[in-house]
Amino acid sequence: MTDAAPASYPQLAIHLDGAWLGSAGRKTFDVVNPATGAVLGAVPLADSDDLDRALAAAARGFGLWRKASADQRSAVLRGAALRLRERRESIAANATAEQGKTLAEARIEVEMAARLFEFYAEETFRLYGRALVRPTGQRALVVSEPVGPVAAFAPWNFPICNPARKLGAPIAAGCSVILKPAEEAPASAMAVLQALIDAGLPAGVAQLVFGVPDAVSRQLLASPVIRKVSFTGSVPVGRQLMEQAAATLKRSTMELGGHAPAIIFEDADIERAADILAASKFRNAGQVCISPTRFYVHEAVHDRFVAAFAQRIAVIRTGNGAHDGVTMGPMANARRPQAIGMLVEDAVAHGARLHAGGGPGEGPGFFWQPTLLTDVPMTARIMNDEPFGPVAITARFAGFDEVVSLANRLPFGLAAYAFTENGRRANLIADALEAGMVGINGTAVGGADAPFGGVKDSGHGSEDGPEGVMACRVIKTIHQL
Repeated sequence: MTDAAPASYPQLAIHLDGAWLGSAGRKTFDVVNPATGAVLGAVPLADSDDLDRALAAAARGFGLWRKASADQRSAVLRGAALRLRERRESIAANATAEQGKTLAEARIEVEMAARLFEFYAEETFRLYGRALVRPTGQRALVVSEPVGPVAAFAPWNFPICNPARKLGAPIAAGCSVILKPAEEAPASAMAVLQALIDAGLPAGVAQLVFGVPDAVSRQLLASPVIRKVSFTGSVPVGRQLMEQAAATLKRSTMELGGHAPAIIFEDADIERAADILAASKFRNAGQVCISPTRFYVHEAVHDRFVAAFAQRIAVIRTGNGAHDGVTMGPMANARRPQAIGMLVEDAVAHGARLHAGGGPGEGPGFFWQPTLLTDVPMTARIMNDEPFGPVAITARFAGFDEVVSLANRLPFGLAAYAFTENGRRANLIADALEAGMVGINGTAVGGADAPFGGVKDSGHGSEDGPEGVMACRVIKTIHQL
């Protein structure tokens, strides 16, 4: 199989007020295939005039779309889901080329995006209010309305599903949206927006821009046009955006970093836990915000779990995600292997044992071997800083209260997992873990109908589910005498 760009890889563009605009007269950013280092294309970066045009279009688009019926909004979202499925192979091939994940994972991501749109399509009919009890002749109604134009920022790790989240909820809610996806994976976001456009989304309702992140966010969030901010990314950038949004009192949804604990109790099904956790840990080369990373394993079964987990690592085949038989692709950019290498080196220096991997992979791309570190002390950086890569780390524990303290010790609270065959213990640990999403005997904590979000430094608010749409609505109470 050739390592060239897929035949479907498009000319890259921004989208403003119903028009795709190319690189003419604009600075560009080279999009690189992380498996080969080859340049796929050059994405145009929006300048200040482009952003002003995006804001003006979003204001006009909101005036139009807020009046659209539930039937209209639902039809667009359903039509977009249909088109995503029809174009699955080309969208998946482009996502693999620009982000690195395997084709199998990219196909699943297309389906995830389609299901999100389908759920949001149904949710347009469930934006209920309520009538309050009042004396005869009086009325008091509680209703919700679209919040207004939304500025949304999506990362590169799920280049199809993240843009679908950022676009789908505002569109379902009756809002317009300006989306800035990651410059590293632009074709995937373009495909998601094109599906909506082809399904009948009016011009001005959704804009797509790329650019220097800080410059884009400052200009958009300084504008009174924008009434809501939605961001998925790192804690430091999330804090910066919240500070910018606070100046004009904009609402925000923040899905920030995680460092998910996975607790394996002594009565867990060790083989099943190893199967589930290895698949989850090395999905997308570990570049998943809810990826299990800190493995707290009961001292009675620690060595057995490590042996089982190492067996699963041994059969992972790393390589170009477009190639048959590859089960883990590269890191998304050159920065990631370097960052992970420093964390692994620091852990070993602090006394951790290296059981598997621990170094860069072969080939011209940005590869890192699936890695397992055991008996990692709490003082190691990797126990405190999210590696965001294919590295699993273990530590032993003896008692319930001890492992709860270990799991909750960090300021992050996005996802957490526990494995036990004891029903009472399952209930207790689910209650005790400080996380927005908890998985018991499994790691599937996402779904189109399930709220997705964290607590503490992992952010606030939720995407997906009814909560994702209501995050783009505001409440109004109407009193009539």
